[in-house]
Amino acid sequence: MTVKVDHNLCNGNGACVETCPDVFELRENEMGQMKSYVICSECCNDCETCIDVCPTGAISLV
Repeated sequence: MTVKVDHNLCNGNGACVETCPDVFELRENEMGQMKSYVICSECCNDCETCIDVCPTGAISLV
């Protein structure tokens, strides 16, 4: 499985980074908005906690 972030839905609150700091990081996109980015998909253990804590439903496992 691969973890993905839908940047159209991500509001950059960082809950996923707090939950899974080895998998996600917050950084500014080209429009100056803070968004979550996957930095290590292989580090994800498929527990789906990041999906549960994301308030906008921007994270998925595919």
